[in-house]
Amino acid sequence: MFDFTPLFEFSRVNCISICGVLVPLNLLLTAMTLVFVGMQRPQVQVRQAALLACVPAVIMILHVWTWLMIGVVMAPTFILFWLGSTCLSLNIWAMTHSQSMARLFRGLINSSLA
Repeated sequence: MFDFTPLFEFSRVNCISICGVLVPLNLLLTAMTLVFVGMQRPQVQVRQAALLACVPAVIMILHVWTWLMIGVVMAPTFILFWLGSTCLSLNIWAMTHSQSMARLFRGLINSSLA
């Protein structure tokens, strides 16, 4: 059986560095996916962008989970967990139903221009 304790300790010891990379990476890659959907890029490109953006989102969720495992329950823990979950959800939505997401974007744009 694998012992993940050293990996969990690494995650907690280097928390500032890990979050300093993952937060902007999550935001940028998810924004890139949403831009691809909004520009109606081919489904292959949208799926590739969304799949790439899912990687830091999953890593963020797992990183926060290491803190929750030891009982650290603070606002940053929940904020980062929410960020990772939201980015992951948006990217999965873009991979599976990009047409409905594009319709929502068009509706939001049209209502804001009217």
